[in-house]
Amino acid sequence: MRKFNNKKVVLDDRRFDSQAEAKHYWFVLKPRLDAGEIQNLEFQPIFRITIKGKPICKYLADFQYFDKTATGPEGQIGALIVEDVKGYSTDVYRLKKKMVEAAFPGTKISEIPAAKYQSKKYTLPLPGTQT
Repeated sequence: MRKFNNKKVVLDDRRFDSQAEAKHYWFVLKPRLDAGEIQNLEFQPIFRITIKGKPICKYLADFQYFDKTATGPEGQIGALIVEDVKGYSTDVYRLKKKMVEAAFPGTKISEIPAAKYQSKKYTLPLPGTQT
């Protein structure tokens, strides 16, 4: 299902829901992963919200990883980072974000503006040419 006219992209044998999401992976996360700055990169991690044992909803983020240089919620060095590339924030998204951050102490969802990747300097490689 396409949301907000996003164009799905396949890059590094992975399917991304938008070009901005693929570009964030390719130009930011992949180089940091390759350099060893981040670890345990997960694509589309799911957070399930339950109240008193009853399933309420699930939240599907774009990325989750461990950043050994980030300052965590308790002031520790090293933190689990959750990111979502957003072109538009819906009411449902904002509600789910609040619920996840409340239900999973220490979890902070960082929003990456999709507009950041509209510049021509962020051109993805043609299919089959990735290295």
